[in-house]
Amino acid sequence: MKRFAVLLLAFSLSMVAAAHQSASPKIEAPARTPASAQVPSASNPEFLKAADEVLAQMSQILALPIKEPLKKSLRSKQEIREYLVVEEKEDRTDAQRHADTKTLEAFGLIPKDFPLDSFMLDVLTDQVAGLYDPKAKEFYIADWIPADEQREVMSHELTHALEDQSFHIDPWIKAARPNDDAELARQSVSEGSALAAMVDYTMRDQKMGVRDLPDVSLLIRSGAVSEMDKDPKLSKAPLFIRDELLFPYLAGTGFSQQFLKAHSGWQDLHLIFENPPVSTQQIIHPELYLSSVKPESVTLPVWKGLVPEDWKLLEENVLGEFGLGEVLKQFIGQERADRISPAWKGDRYATFESATTKNTSLVFRIALDNPDDAARFFGQYSEVLELKHTDRRELFRRPNFFQFQTDAGGVFLHCAATTCLIVENAGRDTFDKINRAVGLPPALAPTDADAKPPQAITRSLSTIDSGFGS
Repeated sequence: MKRFAVLLLAFSLSMVAAAHQSASPKIEAPARTPASAQVPSASNPEFLKAADEVLAQMSQILALPIKEPLKKSLRSKQEIREYLVVEEKEDRTDAQRHADTKTLEAFGLIPKDFPLDSFMLDVLTDQVAGLYDPKAKEFYIADWIPADEQREVMSHELTHALEDQSFHIDPWIKAARPNDDAELARQSVSEGSALAAMVDYTMRDQKMGVRDLPDVSLLIRSGAVSEMDKDPKLSKAPLFIRDELLFPYLAGTGFSQQFLKAHSGWQDLHLIFENPPVSTQQIIHPELYLSSVKPESVTLPVWKGLVPEDWKLLEENVLGEFGLGEVLKQFIGQERADRISPAWKGDRYATFESATTKNTSLVFRIALDNPDDAARFFGQYSEVLELKHTDRRELFRRPNFFQFQTDAGGVFLHCAATTCLIVENAGRDTFDKINRAVGLPPALAPTDADAKPPQAITRSLSTIDSGFGS
């Protein structure tokens, strides 16, 4: 999914409230201001003066210079919507958007035929408080944001502007492509550092900052989720949509906080941009980044001759620990997902669309930390597959292999040592070819005895018993 570099107002207010409450319970977050207090015009001198003041303050907090003048403007909801539409069209082709949607459907993260693009556009249009456009080098703020909340929004978005002037943020984030997991990790640095900087801005008079607080991501999670539950659109959004919107802010802020604590503060921020995190696992577990623990590179084979000729490759990419946790959470719940997803060591997936049936097929290869984790993953993911495919039949299970049939084809899960392979909506011959190509040992196949209905097996056992008795 496209990740916009925007500040969602609900998250910003949750962060402000959490920071103040942690530092001093007597200080309250800024209250919402009536619409009459909003600034109606981009030419308003008070708005321009405030933006210049906040930019200078953020430059001092971040130890980043103001290298060039910054354009500043207030934008209406319609203008922001038009900007988001243009950005989306320029960033991804129709084919890429189609592939994204089909991949999320294949993993079971969104319902089939969910209007992903229009839904996200509506959500972002409603929720955006401000944004920084790295192409135009311009800072926008939503003209419906109350005046007494604008400075907090400015502190976040002007952090993006200062980071862009020093580190060229947009190309830095996109340099991770085509690895979606690595791109989300870099996006989390961008949003997380800006939100951490906003905490320092809001607490500057108290001579405190994010390095002085406990885990801020834990402090703001409940408030952000509560704000989402109040929103008529986000309250009905698929779990994955909600979680992916939150991830760069929550996990990214936690990561930035731990980085700042482990170093000398904002003066060392450049080290992240010189040595960026390479996975969401490093964002979720900052200690892995700080100790230079990187994921394993997982590959998939060349597809020609392995898959049916009418299969069109939609995309190959990396799911990551965050994505794996979301798939597990979707079907078996947060607690169980949190126990197994940290065992992720690397993955690679591919999605295909049949030109004949229009069915989507998924190949997913994952590396786990050790054989015990692979065995636990086998148990958990076999349950995921059963819950995802409600039309399953002809189940066949062995200690490290599981398969069943659906209306769209076979579903297979095979684990060996520390690697697991999942193939969904394919024939057994296709699975066998892929299984062999990735270097896994042959998987057992059902026999005629396995195909017998339970009644026939019972009768056979009764005959054997009577034969032994005679």
